[in-house]
Amino acid sequence: MSFSFYIAKRYLFSKTSTNAINIITIIASFGVVVSSIALFVILSGFSGLRTFSYSLLDVSEPDIKISAAIGKSFYFTDAIQTILDSNPTIEEVSKVIEERVFLEYNGKNEISYIKGVDQNYNKVTQIDSAIVVGNWLDFQFVNTAVLGRTISNKLSVGVYNFGEALQIMIPKPGTGFINPQNAFYKTKVQIVGLYTGTEDFENKYVFTTLDQAKNLLRFEGNQLSSIELKLTSEGNPDEIASALQKQLGDQFRIQTKAQLNAVFYKVINTENFVSYLIFTLIAIVALFNVIGAIIMMIIDKKSNLKTLFNLGATLKEVKSIFVYQGFLLSFLGMMLGLLLGVILVILQQKYSLFMITDTIPYPVELRFSNILIVFVTITILGFVAAKIASSRLSKVFIKKA
Repeated sequence: MSFSFYIAKRYLFSKTSTNAINIITIIASFGVVVSSIALFVILSGFSGLRTFSYSLLDVSEPDIKISAAIGKSFYFTDAIQTILDSNPTIEEVSKVIEERVFLEYNGKNEISYIKGVDQNYNKVTQIDSAIVVGNWLDFQFVNTAVLGRTISNKLSVGVYNFGEALQIMIPKPGTGFINPQNAFYKTKVQIVGLYTGTEDFENKYVFTTLDQAKNLLRFEGNQLSSIELKLTSEGNPDEIASALQKQLGDQFRIQTKAQLNAVFYKVINTENFVSYLIFTLIAIVALFNVIGAIIMMIIDKKSNLKTLFNLGATLKEVKSIFVYQGFLLSFLGMMLGLLLGVILVILQQKYSLFMITDTIPYPVELRFSNILIVFVTITILGFVAAKIASSRLSKVFIKKA
């Protein structure tokens, strides 16, 4: 143990001659503890919120989506099937037809998207787990649909309402005169389920079978809007998307889940980073108390420092005493704050102390990376604060004692 570290440890755990300095030191320590707790809890909260938000995307988005680069549809050929079959990291494949449509029910209208899907769709996404009322599509029954909860509320349409059916309409293609009495292709469906998810997702789709969407849009047998893929746990979406792009060519657009929701991912990550900066600023303010406590300690120990200096201690060694003391003060406060923060996160996970709604607890995650971020941040800031405080020492100051 070095001479400076030994003296710093003695100074840290011993009372000073002035009671006010003891109070200032306690306040400084308390500030470090609180800022460490706040920083760790916020990072854990955003980690949980990010995971919760991404789980909502698992309901609505595939791992990879293949669509036409030009136009709204393409033809699914044997060559495409061979490419998909040859990739062992592709676990499930679903064929999809999607188009904007008009919905009409009992005199109310809404613009939405029809999404015709095959029987593999609930294996590619977790849509069936998002059904809050009724059931997912049963492909043995025709003219059935699953609707977003927001659309259901707007149209006042319920599940298994076997009175008036929901009418789905799309304008007929063509130019010239259009007979307003016969301007739309139409189909009628009974709602068998309502799904929930993100606000945009709930307000976007009416799911039907692939065949019903084909009949409404007058698509040919192998004509599709997109192909949606689920990958195995070993599959890397970016690498697989790049490989598929090379194999399928420029006539196709290959997008990963992150690319499909680029704005959403950017917002979540930006909020996390901004919150980290804000609470780091709070930690910096708290560490100003550490600077003040160390300066007061230097003043209080002025006569002791002169004795050490006369006994042969160098100015660098004397400065190191207070660098160590400030560092230890910050380090111990940070460790206590982290311990309390971990306990708080575990309690939230186990007992749901804080709720978003009556049924949804605020999501938090206990991650080693968040512990490491707080450890590195407070340690560096504490060391800088200690260096600033000890820089006030000089030979002239000590000899005036």
